[in-house]
Amino acid sequence: MQWFGKGSNNVEDGRGGGGKVALGGGVGIIVVILGLIFGQDLTGLVGQFQGGEQVEVKSGVPENDPQGKFVSGVLESTEQVWEQQFNELGLQYEQPKLRLFTSSVQSACGGASAAVGPFYCPGDHKVYIDLSFYDEMKNRFGAAGDFAQAYVIAHEVGHHVQNLLGITAKLDQARGQLSEVEYNKLSVKLELQADFYAGLWANKAQNLKDFKLDAGDIDEALNAANAIGDDKLQKQAQGEVVPDAFTHGTSAQRMYWFKKGFETGDIKQGDTFNAARL
Repeated sequence: MQWFGKGSNNVEDGRGGGGKVALGGGVGIIVVILGLIFGQDLTGLVGQFQGGEQVEVKSGVPENDPQGKFVSGVLESTEQVWEQQFNELGLQYEQPKLRLFTSSVQSACGGASAAVGPFYCPGDHKVYIDLSFYDEMKNRFGAAGDFAQAYVIAHEVGHHVQNLLGITAKLDQARGQLSEVEYNKLSVKLELQADFYAGLWANKAQNLKDFKLDAGDIDEALNAANAIGDDKLQKQAQGEVVPDAFTHGTSAQRMYWFKKGFETGDIKQGDTFNAARL
């Protein structure tokens, strides 16, 4: 993909500080796997990781930082797409902040190690990402490419959209009323909807004057969605697949919903909660 805009004004750069949180044995592996499926509301998980020192947080990214500028450009494109979508719904879009960090960070959802991967915190309406995650995607899971990286951001912004539309709150209300298995089923539907929203963003971004899709971009996103399905990650981590423990959807489901969002570009088609097919 190519982006010719100036970048978002909502990037906070807190890189360069924060102590590394030691994660030992199986716990570390499990957390890395969970993070690599693009977690959303990590209130329960994130709060387990405390520590990290106070760091200076700057607005924007340096001009000589191509990866930071790329993230800023992707975020700007999501702002433009979702502002238009919310206008069509008769609503006002609140732009989220995106915090870049190194190793660990404190959010309104608690402290988090970089090992949990990118996440969205509904408590402060911020997306958090340590950019070393992109190396993990490429080297460990074979999900390389700039559009695969853009998909990560678009997915997390999709959780912000769900938060603004009240979808996240409804899921939170159901948490204490359902068994773990039943709640996991709702979590899958929430994650697949965020994948749909990422696909919708890709569709609408094509119409932005500063955005251009390159050949193979959508394949990069689909490859990333395939690489981080619950079934594939469980198989890699523990040698077997446990559907009742799914929280994000299978590889096939994640690819299907991203592709549906991209092909339809219609937010009304993204109701994963009442869809006949997941």
